[in-house]
Amino acid sequence: MAERVNNFPPLPKFIPLKPCFYQNFTDEIPIDYQTLVRRIYRLWMFYCITLCVNLIACLAWWIGEGNGTNFGLAILWLVLFSPCSYVCWFRPVYKAFRSDSSFNFMAFFFIFGAQFILTAFQAIGFGGWGASGWVAAVQCMGKNVGAAVVMLFPAVMFTLCTVGMLICLVRVHRIYRGGGGSLQKAQDEWQNGSWRDPPSREAQHNNFSGNSLPEYPTVPNYGNPWS
Repeated sequence: MAERVNNFPPLPKFIPLKPCFYQNFTDEIPIDYQTLVRRIYRLWMFYCITLCVNLIACLAWWIGEGNGTNFGLAILWLVLFSPCSYVCWFRPVYKAFRSDSSFNFMAFFFIFGAQFILTAFQAIGFGGWGASGWVAAVQCMGKNVGAAVVMLFPAVMFTLCTVGMLICLVRVHRIYRGGGGSLQKAQDEWQNGSWRDPPSREAQHNNFSGNSLPEYPTVPNYGNPWS
């Protein structure tokens, strides 16, 4: 087999940096779960776009009300959450479906659940949080209508992100529990160290010699998540 070269993020050649991760939905994710994992990936991209729009809205908020605190926090959230959300909750769910890793499933549930709660607060939009949500947009309506209209865009987008995260969280949990996953399995992976670099499903099957498969499959079949 050819050596797998990291391909994400896809950086231009003139930048003296190399991609940090290898990502290939077709080759690494079982076909039954490719649609779900792709949708979670698109949800991450949509959240990053929302943070960019939020930055523009907080700039309009600053112009309309004269307070730059939210604009500064919006920059921080964009710089911090864009890469951290990919590393902290998308990569765990990607590796979880790639290798049936209970530890990565649990990491995804914990971190993604916290991200869901945070995004819900961003959608609400309390003042001083650096998020242009519904409360902030309504309060700004009486001071500067133009800025308030701009602030409505990230409010809507944060709301869509919150709904999408809830749907993905429920579906992944349903798949995991339906396949017999448990906290005990995650603890076992932690104790034996297999969570660090769990073998892919393809590698698990290639460990068997000959033309016959084992009597019991090494990877549970979770069923079709979209049925």
